[in-house]
Amino acid sequence: MTENPLKRPSGSEAALSEQELLEQLRSKDPAAQRRFYERYVGNLAAVCYRYVPEPAAAKDVLQESFIKIFGSLDRFVYRGEGSLRAWSTRIVVNTAIKSLRGRTRFTSMDELPELADEPEMPLVERVPPEVIQGFIKALPDGYRTVFNLFVFEEKSHREIAGLLGIKEDSSASQLARARAVLARQINAYLKEHETE
Repeated sequence: MTENPLKRPSGSEAALSEQELLEQLRSKDPAAQRRFYERYVGNLAAVCYRYVPEPAAAKDVLQESFIKIFGSLDRFVYRGEGSLRAWSTRIVVNTAIKSLRGRTRFTSMDELPELADEPEMPLVERVPPEVIQGFIKALPDGYRTVFNLFVFEEKSHREIAGLLGIKEDSSASQLARARAVLARQINAYLKEHETE
């Protein structure tokens, strides 16, 4: 019988505070690494898949992220409950972006085709979250990466430009294009499912 890697910790493991877990991790306790993995793999995998939707590449990025997390714990400064999770999430995002930069050519503003009139933003709350996630995953790499950084990581266009090695205008343009594509897809979905 195979153990479910996304299962939640139970009993005393769940009651372990983040700071207590961090202390155990810093002592290089393999059981603590397993508890950390079980506690955070679901969240970190979801973040990873937002940037790298291909399963094999996402697994590689996630594995590399866990190696970086466990190897960098001595440099982590604990700032209260939730800070270890936030720091680990940043490592996953940065590792995913590094992976994308190695295989994706981010388009500069000069190379982007002109946009037709941007469709009106639809009523997103009427679309199931998994459908919206699928639409985001289907965006071209550049659009998806900029969209995720802006919307989920709350990065500015200046920060995104620095992370991706593009101009701020290109970041803003790719975000606008991502939103336009998503709006068209959501409107089409709503039109198709209106009668249901």
